[in-house]
Amino acid sequence: MNVNFKLELLKDLSKYKDEVFAKYNAKFFRTYKGGYGEGDFFWGIRASYLRCIAVKYFKCMTLEDNEELLQYIVHEVRVIALMILTEMYRKANSNSGLRFDIMQIYLRNFKYINNWDLVDLSAPHIPGHYWYKNSLKDLWGYAKSGNLWKERTSIVSTFYFIKHGRFAETLKLSKLFMPHKHDLIHKASGWMLREIGKIDVKQLILFLDAYSRLMPRTMLRYSIEKLSNEEKEYYLKR
Repeated sequence: MNVNFKLELLKDLSKYKDEVFAKYNAKFFRTYKGGYGEGDFFWGIRASYLRCIAVKYFKCMTLEDNEELLQYIVHEVRVIALMILTEMYRKANSNSGLRFDIMQIYLRNFKYINNWDLVDLSAPHIPGHYWYKNSLKDLWGYAKSGNLWKERTSIVSTFYFIKHGRFAETLKLSKLFMPHKHDLIHKASGWMLREIGKIDVKQLILFLDAYSRLMPRTMLRYSIEKLSNEEKEYYLKR
C-alpha cells in the first residue's frame, strides 16, 4: 500500500496544536496588520516537536513533497520543510546535482521564507553553502533587493563564509546595511560581526574602529557582546 507521507506528516503535526502558544507566536512574530509577519498563521507547536517530526519523516519525503510543504499556509509546516531540505542538502555531500535542485527549490519558493526564524534556520546551510561554492551574483542581488527577508538572507548566509575564515562579504554587507531602517537587519549584521570576532577579534576591532560611530546602535550592541566590558564601554561612548 502506498503511503502519502506528506499527509501523514501533517496529521502527526496537527496533534501538537496549542492555541495559547499559537497566539503568543502570532504576537511574537508580528503577524498583526503592518507587522513584518503580517498574515502568517501558526498552530502553536513547540520547537522540540518540530524537530522530532522532521527527523521522523526526513527519509520518507521527496523534493516534490518538501516543495509543497514549503508553500503551506501554516508557519510550522514551513519550518519542518526547511529543516528537512537543510538536512537533505547537508547529506547530499558531493552530489552537486541534488544540491542544485534544492537550491532552485529554495530560490523559487523564497516568498514563503517570510520571517526571520525561517531565514536563520536555512540561510547559512543552503544558500550560504551554495553561494560560497558558486557565484555570488544572487547573494548581492538579494542584498540590494529592497526585500527585508532577502536582505536578511544575504547577511545571514555569510555565517557559512565566516565559519570557513572568509570575512570580506560579511564586512561589505555590514557597511551596506548601516543606513538600513529595519532593526532585523541591524541585528543580523551585528550578529555576523560578532561571529567574526569569535574567530578573529582583530578583524572585528578594525571594523569597529573604522565604523562604530556610523553603526546603528542595535548593530553595534550585537557586534560587541563578546568583548570585554572595557571595550564595550569604549565603543558605546564613541
